[in-house]
Amino acid sequence: MRCCDVEALWDEMRDGVEPRREHVLAHLLCCPDCQEMYKKNEGVAYCLSCLPVVEPPPNLVPKILEHIKTVRIARNGSAKPDGFTTLHSPLGTLYVTFSESGITSIAIDRGEPPTEVVARIQRRLRRSVREAAPPPWVRELIEAYFKNWTVDFGRVDISGLTAFEQAALRQAAQIPPGEVRSYGWIATAIGHPQAARAVGQVMARNPIPLLYPCHRVVDSNGDLHNYGYGVEMKERILRMEGYRFTQRTLKV
Repeated sequence: MRCCDVEALWDEMRDGVEPRREHVLAHLLCCPDCQEMYKKNEGVAYCLSCLPVVEPPPNLVPKILEHIKTVRIARNGSAKPDGFTTLHSPLGTLYVTFSESGITSIAIDRGEPPTEVVARIQRRLRRSVREAAPPPWVRELIEAYFKNWTVDFGRVDISGLTAFEQAALRQAAQIPPGEVRSYGWIATAIGHPQAARAVGQVMARNPIPLLYPCHRVVDSNGDLHNYGYGVEMKERILRMEGYRFTQRTLKV
């Protein structure tokens, strides 16, 4: 049993990011694998909670995290790095990664040093990337999106995400250009009507924005809510696609 989200959480902890309880609970609500594991270990956890508190050796946590890092390197060390390139677009420079199976991530330039962008992409993909000349289909796919807002999803790869993440992003891709839907609409459509907050987390961690249009997902009032590149960028993309802010047509 394996959960990509939990592996990502370990990566973030190693980088010094504190996990937030509500994010863990939202994930547990929607992940069948973690629910099954939780049920198996709930009784053991309760028994352990009744034991006296014992302070761990101060060097234990670093050793555990280093072990996890070693295991992950051993598992993924032979994997071929994704290609990495920059492309010009109406939104500015796009950082695009790709593999033989399709585009694996997109990042919109927001003035960061390229090394920071690459590091963030590698953390999200949980594998390395290297600069490479893109095959023609990568440029053609990006150009097609900005020309007529269509995407060849046979050339976009989200296979490394969890089943819930994939379902949420594929449902977002069903929202027509120029329209929006709510987080709750997506949660209900994929069979998890109580998981609107978890859907929000998926959209926030979307590795392929634009192509999987998390910008078309808003809150239940029709407000733009949050966006990784700022609400102004979210509004700009929606206006480019033809969304009319003066006539709310939100379906929740």
